[in-house]
Amino acid sequence: MSGRDLFCKPRRAGRGAALTLVFAGVLVAGAATGSFPDSGHPGRRTAQDTAGATRHEAVEKAAADALADGKSPMEAAQRAVSRSGDRWSAVYSEGEYQEFEEALDGEYTGVGLSARRERDGRIEVTGVRPGSPAAAAGIRGGDRLRSVDGESVDGRPVTEVVSLLRGDAHDAPAGTTVRLGLRRGTRAWTETLRRARLSTDSVAVSRLPGGDATVIRIAAFTKGSGDLVRTAVRRAPAGGGIILDLRGSSGGLVTEAVTAASAFLDGGLVATYDVDGEQRALHADSGGDTARPLVALVDGGTMSAAEMLTGALQDRGRAVVVGSRTFGKGSVQMPTRLPDGSVAELTVGHYRTPCGRAVDGRGITPDLDAGARPLERAETVLGGLGDRSRATR
Repeated sequence: MSGRDLFCKPRRAGRGAALTLVFAGVLVAGAATGSFPDSGHPGRRTAQDTAGATRHEAVEKAAADALADGKSPMEAAQRAVSRSGDRWSAVYSEGEYQEFEEALDGEYTGVGLSARRERDGRIEVTGVRPGSPAAAAGIRGGDRLRSVDGESVDGRPVTEVVSLLRGDAHDAPAGTTVRLGLRRGTRAWTETLRRARLSTDSVAVSRLPGGDATVIRIAAFTKGSGDLVRTAVRRAPAGGGIILDLRGSSGGLVTEAVTAASAFLDGGLVATYDVDGEQRALHADSGGDTARPLVALVDGGTMSAAEMLTGALQDRGRAVVVGSRTFGKGSVQMPTRLPDGSVAELTVGHYRTPCGRAVDGRGITPDLDAGARPLERAETVLGGLGDRSRATR
C-alpha cells in the first residue's frame, strides 16, 4: 500500500457533499508564497538545488545582459517574468526582499499601521498594533492617512504607502522618524513617529467564553509559528476542543505549516510537491494530539501554506473544515539573486494534498459552510464533535 493510499480514507458520513508563494499579512499587500525547505534560509531551497534551474537561468541571463548594456537588471528580469504569464512569479528589489525575509522571520521595521486603499483612492488605517509607535500616538482604525513625509498618498498603491512608512528609499532603520498627515472626521493633524522593530504576532491564542474550547488563530506561517501552535495545543484544557482559525492566513514558510500539522497528527504525509517533475514529500513528526476535537475555519483569504495545512487535516480525517472555499494558491516559488542584488521568485512546481488533490486555481472546499457567523458556526460544529467523542468512549 502506498503512503498516499494509507491516508486517503473515505470521508465520514454526515460531513457534507463531495467534498490548495508574496507575503500579504505583514506587507499589507500582495499574494502568498510557498517557501520550501533547504539548508539555507529556513523553509527555502535555492534555485541551484533544483531541476528548475533552466527557468531561473533565463531570467538571470536577461538580467546579466541588461547589466552589460548599462540597463537595469531588475527591470529586465521583470519583463522576462511578465512574458512568462506566471501570476505568482515576481521580482523584488534588494530592500523589498530583505523586508520580505524579515517578515518571514517574524520581525519588521515600521510604525505598526495596516492600511487599505478605498475605491476613491483614499488610504484608510485598518488596524494599529498594540504597543507600537502608531498606538502610542493615538492613531486608530478608520483614520485616513493623507500623507507620509509631506507626500500625498491618495491614489497610490498600498505597497508604495508601506514603502514610504518604512523608509525603504533611504534604508531607514529603527529609530528614524516619519511624519504622517492624518484625518479623523473633520479633524486634520500631523504626527511624527519614530520607527521601531516590531514582531508580527502571527499566532494568537484565546479561549471561547463559557467552555473549554481554544481558538488558535494563525495569521501567517513565520519563523517559530509552528512551535507556538504545538505549545498552544499542549496547554489547552484536557478534553477541550480546538478551532484552528486560518481565515485570511496569507501563507509563509511551509516548514512551519508542517510543524503546525505535527501538533495534530501522529506522523505521516502532509503534502507532496514537485520541482519541475521531481516528486518530493513532506511528513509530520510523530506524537501529535490525534484525539482532541478539531475544527479548521477557512475563507477565501486562506492561502498557500495555510491551504496545505487545511488539506492535510481534511484528507487525513483529522479535522472538520468549516467556512468557504479557500484562495487556491498551490504553487511553489524558489528564489534566485540577480546581479544588482534584486531577487526573482519563480514558480517551479505545485503541491498536492495527501490524497493527491491539486490546490492551485481550485482551492479547498470546506466540509460545511460557515454561514453569516463563521466563528459561532465553528463552535457549534466543535461542540458536536465533542459530544460524539464522549459518546464513543
